[in-house]
Parts: sequence; C-alpha cells; structure tokens
Amino acid sequence: MMEDKEILRARDFWGALVLLAVSVFFLWRTFDIPLFGDNRAGVSTASWYNSAAIVPLGIFSALLILSIVLLIIAIRDGGAARALSAVGIGWDQAEALRFTTIGVILFFYVAGLVPRVDFIACSGLLITALTFGFHKGLPERMILSAAAVAVCGLYALVMHLSQSEWGAHDDDIITLAMWAIMTAVVVLNARGDRVLKAVPVIALIAPVLLVCAMAFGFRQNVPNRGGILFKQIEYHYYVTLRPIWRS
Repeated sequence: MMEDKEILRARDFWGALVLLAVSVFFLWRTFDIPLFGDNRAGVSTASWYNSAAIVPLGIFSALLILSIVLLIIAIRDGGAARALSAVGIGWDQAEALRFTTIGVILFFYVAGLVPRVDFIACSGLLITALTFGFHKGLPERMILSAAAVAVCGLYALVMHLSQSEWGAHDDDIITLAMWAIMTAVVVLNARGDRVLKAVPVIALIAPVLLVCAMAFGFRQNVPNRGGILFKQIEYHYYVTLRPIWRS
C-alpha cells in the first residue's frame, strides 16, 4: 500500500511539473494582451476590467496555484524522490496508451479545433470523448475517443490551416456530426452507468454556459466567434433577447 502511494505521488510530481510549465507559459503569453489601457500586438483596451486578459489570467493563475499545491504534496510525501529515481513512473502498456490517447485528444482540440471550429461543438465533443474514453479505463474506448477528436481536428487543420479560412463551417458540421455519433455511443453504453447518463447533458450545457458567460457576461473574446452554433446564439441575444429587457 505504501509503495502504491509513492508511485501515485511520483506521478503527481511529474503531472504537477507539466501543469506548472503549461500555466507559466500561458500566463506569459496572456500578458501580451493589454491589461491597463495600453496597446500591444494590435489589441487595445480602455480599462482593466474590459481587458480580454482577465479570463485567461484567472484560469491559468488558478492552474498555477493548483500545480504548486500538487507539487508540494508530491514532494512532501516522497513522490519527488521516487520519481527522480526513475522507478516511480510505473510505465507500462496500459499507461502508455492512456497518456498517448489523452495527448492526441488535447493536441487536436487545442491546435486544430479551438481556433477553427465552433467552441460549443468542439468542447462538447471533448467532454464526451474524455468522459467516455477514460471513465472506466477501457483501451478500446480510449482509442475510439482519441480517433473521434483526431479526425475532426486533423480535418480542420488540413482543410483550414490559414487563419483566413477559419470562418468556414464545414469543419463545424463534421465536428457536430462526430459529437452526435459519440453521444449515441455513450447513450448505448449508459445502461446502469450514472456518469455516462449525465454526459450528453453536461457536454451541451457546460460549453454553452461558459461561452455565454465569456461573451455576454464578462464581455470577453471567445474562440471562433463565427462558429455555426455560437453565431446563432449571439444573433438571438442581440436581436431577440436584449431588446426585450432594454425596452
């Protein structure tokens, strides 16, 4: 039992280092966005509370704090020593598959889908794929989930690599179709599984609430504002809903 805990803390140590590096990198990049009324990289703002940097600063600051806490716990419980001994990684075929498929999903989501595809569609697909793929740790589910995200992300990258083409909607449609297929797979496998039963609802509500809060609550820029779903939400917000409470 003690050895298992040390292995777990060793993995926490490596995970914390990765999270620490990611959060520091994105915080550094976020400071390229003007915060106090200046102009950098062609982006300007009048007041700090209107800055597009507020939301990413909050997210990656929280991630930085989380990674530091996790790192401290790992070091305190002997995880660092175990990790640095090259014994604590505990690498085997199952873990290699898990790390690889997670890496594939995150890569194609961040590099391929987020800049080019409707945020609601690609985030719904991400939530569905991650939950279905890794909820029970079944290898075939991991591979299926990674393939679903990779197909959509690769299509978006290949067909719309240039930023001038990011407004196209064919990749939105393909991602929506893949999301629908994955949702159907989840529903078919959800008998007796409360987590999977909740996935379709969470995968829809969470991205919608997040993107609406960013766009209409915090007045922040959202990824691919011209996405096929968000475009309709934004239109009806300003044309249908907003005039009602302003009249």
